[in-house]
Amino acid sequence: MIPESESFHRIAVIEHITRQIPRHILAHYPTPLMRAKRLTETLGDTELWFKRDDLISFGLGGNKIRGLEVILADAWSQNADCLITGAGVQSNHVRATAAVAVYAGMGCTAVYWGKSPATVDGNYRVTKMLNAGIRFTGDNDRVSVDSYIHRVEAELCELGYRPYAIPRGGACAMGVLGHVLAVFELYQQCFAQGLEPDVIVLAVGSGGTYAGWLLGLRLLNLSWKMQCYTVSREPEQVSQQVADLATEAAALLKLDWTFKAADAPVHGGFIGQGYGIPSPEAAEAIRLVGRTEGILLDPVYTGKAMAGFLHGLRNKLYDDYQRIVFVHTGGEPAFFAGNGDWLNTDLLAV
Repeated sequence: MIPESESFHRIAVIEHITRQIPRHILAHYPTPLMRAKRLTETLGDTELWFKRDDLISFGLGGNKIRGLEVILADAWSQNADCLITGAGVQSNHVRATAAVAVYAGMGCTAVYWGKSPATVDGNYRVTKMLNAGIRFTGDNDRVSVDSYIHRVEAELCELGYRPYAIPRGGACAMGVLGHVLAVFELYQQCFAQGLEPDVIVLAVGSGGTYAGWLLGLRLLNLSWKMQCYTVSREPEQVSQQVADLATEAAALLKLDWTFKAADAPVHGGFIGQGYGIPSPEAAEAIRLVGRTEGILLDPVYTGKAMAGFLHGLRNKLYDDYQRIVFVHTGGEPAFFAGNGDWLNTDLLAV
């Protein structure tokens, strides 16, 4: 149970910080906090809950919407008339940004690394349907997106537009603040239900979500541990990126806080053959969660994080913890990209 005296102080902090964060709400909150009853039965004494940000009610969901609510407010404050961002063709963030742009009556340009794929499916299909302008860097290095975004920004400025550039994957300080609000939301849900989580499990890509959780937990002085699994780059690189973003976001709140890489530990070993490429371990985790809870994870983020979590359980990483919350960050459209061979459909027969 969360002591009431501590909760009153934290609610005051939540109200104070929330007033400082510019935000245009796009969805209905809070998202559900659901106990995974059948899956918990297979995990022994570990009680597992899902924070269902996949059910965010805008733009096909996913927690990228949380960051974009703050980014949109900032873009409007700068009188922007178009958004530019980028990542891979199955990016949840790019798809969500395209939806935000349509809602806001703004233009949108999506920058993808590499070359145009032969098949238009998953998130890429949705982004194209939303009428986003599509640009490919021609370079398979993901970093190529960063300079190309600035190139498009300059081109649009020359044409008389007022573009607002969002970094690859939405990893920016303004976006981080949206995820701070997610921490506040979960805390209030837990207090209302008399729950005290021991651990939050999270997939980590560009680092914005983790940075928001890191900052949010410190703002509320919560003892919840973070167990985070990288899906896109080496753990050391991710930890530094998360720390830098959390520090930048804290500065926006006028807090002289500095985060270090050691404050944002990340587990590696579950990326598989690379970012966006489904792994056998993720497929196994997706099948397990789907068959016990009827919840669909995605092969890019949550499937790999769940694979890491299950591996940790088997190796006694979670033996000292009783109640765990897995943040389902969304991304289901990617489940429907490709022909599905990665799921080993021969194993799906009853």
